[in-house]
Amino acid sequence: MHRINITNKWLPYAMILPTFVLICVFKIYPIFNTVFKSFQDGNGHLSITNYTNLFVDKTFINSLWVTLKFNLIIIPVQVIIAFSMALLVNLQIPGVKAFRTIFYLPFCISLSIATVIWEILLNINNGFVNSFLSLFGISKIGFLIDKRYALLSIIFICSWRGCAYWMMFFLAGLKSIGKDIYEASLVDGAGFWTRLFRITIPLLKNTLLFILVANTTANFLLFAPVQIATEGGPQGSTNVLMYEAYKSAFVYSNQRRESAIVSIVLLIVVAICIIQQVLLKDKEE
Repeated sequence: MHRINITNKWLPYAMILPTFVLICVFKIYPIFNTVFKSFQDGNGHLSITNYTNLFVDKTFINSLWVTLKFNLIIIPVQVIIAFSMALLVNLQIPGVKAFRTIFYLPFCISLSIATVIWEILLNINNGFVNSFLSLFGISKIGFLIDKRYALLSIIFICSWRGCAYWMMFFLAGLKSIGKDIYEASLVDGAGFWTRLFRITIPLLKNTLLFILVANTTANFLLFAPVQIATEGGPQGSTNVLMYEAYKSAFVYSNQRRESAIVSIVLLIVVAICIIQQVLLKDKEE
């Protein structure tokens, strides 16, 4: 009987061991290996040369600026649109389930496929969007080949697919708010905007903070749309950090530079996660 208890005690650990080993091999080890390589020079000695070289490299500085600009635009856009969509589909109106399905459909498409679809639609020569605009006498727009519009086009593609995903988190948060709170506010004569800013948004604080942090983390790791649609161009206007890291490894064959860039991205992501833990910490505790 005593032996059975011991077996039962270690059984859960034995069951998660294969997953833990896979995580260590394919997640944790590559992270430490990348950080270690970023501190090596050409002779394998420890050095910060890779980092000092980066911060005097105009290409990297531009890539860092593009990444920051991309996040500063896309995060509020996605949060506002996703929240508005959640408010809409949370209404108790006929056909609302159909609307939820329609709004969520874009997320069912992989980001790579979505990028290819919009790359075809936004084509300057025979794309549907330019053909439609020509009906109103608007000249052709190089959405993905003009530096004025390329980054905005990438933001549009990512938002078209991603807003539905964040909408579901907002919707879950809205469903967790008791109806009695809204009923009490109606008795007090509160209007829509009062309920929105005095009840809904404050009660969605944790959900909103999670979405902000998770969305920022995901957007800092953006790669596929840039690699497929613009290859960092035109003139570096869409050259985000992860694509610059990709070029360093597979175009320039400079793995130490790639490791340094990825380590910087990792540092930013870790900082964001720490901020998440601080902001989401229950003050009562």
